[in-house]
Amino acid sequence: MTIPTIHDIREAAARIRPYAIRTPVMTCGSIDRRAGCRVFMKCENMQKVGAFKFRGACNAVMALGEEEARRGVVCHSSGNHAQALALAARIRGIDAHIVMPRTAPAVKRAAVEAYGGRITFCEPTLEARERTQAEVIARTGATEIHPFNNTRIIAGQGTATMELLEDVPDLDAVIAPVGGGGLLSGTAIAAKGERESIRVIAAEPEAADDAARSMATGVRQPPRPPTSIADGLLTAMSELTFTIAKRNVEKVVTVSEAEIIDAMRFVWERAKIVIEPSAAVGFAVLFSGRTGLEGGKAGVIVCGGNVDLDRLPWQK
Repeated sequence: MTIPTIHDIREAAARIRPYAIRTPVMTCGSIDRRAGCRVFMKCENMQKVGAFKFRGACNAVMALGEEEARRGVVCHSSGNHAQALALAARIRGIDAHIVMPRTAPAVKRAAVEAYGGRITFCEPTLEARERTQAEVIARTGATEIHPFNNTRIIAGQGTATMELLEDVPDLDAVIAPVGGGGLLSGTAIAAKGERESIRVIAAEPEAADDAARSMATGVRQPPRPPTSIADGLLTAMSELTFTIAKRNVEKVVTVSEAEIIDAMRFVWERAKIVIEPSAAVGFAVLFSGRTGLEGGKAGVIVCGGNVDLDRLPWQK
């Protein structure tokens, strides 16, 4: 198992610099007062495709050799990774084959197509998605770009924390949400690579708490049925991302659905930035009082801002 290093993240930063947005680090007095500490928001909701995912996808695509690139790339995804991979491939001028369940919302299909992705539909099961992806690879020779179980993806995601620490070098801790663990892994490697004493805290929904259970037992645990509103955090960690987390993450703090919705609305109202439920999980953890960061300085990776404006969670 190859684990990315801080050197890989620095290489990724140089590789994606011409393409990715250096997102702003924002502050908000109301958030500071509620959290009981100074909070520095790394606004990946303002990244291309509206999420941090573009960093990893861009790094993975731009690092391909010419022969690999000529055959294109492939993934099975109906979320932000699909859009990110399609855009990165379009920038490089290669094909992106996206396997999507036929039940994927029309808005997600339209977004992938707008970025130039070539969609192949399948039944809405993991087995069907993996089988269809294998068929696409057999037909095209495309390279699979996994959304988190990929060292170049992890290195790319880590560039967000590297930029954050360049802007605010004296943080006491960095908080990142965890689903599959690509963002958390990159965050942890970047943070610890820059300063060993910095704390890395993972934020997770109680309703999707496999990372917390895995860290508590030391053994990777299966995910629960997908019930959380934080739909970007419903995938279980891979062996690679779990190994990185065990070595570098201090703890996983879980929060309820009500806490996530409350935090999301608070950030919208007070900071005036659009965040999705998965990004609200980090704020909910800060507001929970369970971080031990009172009076300190915390960075939070605001992972994305892709939300259905017709179905906001506080609307009846």
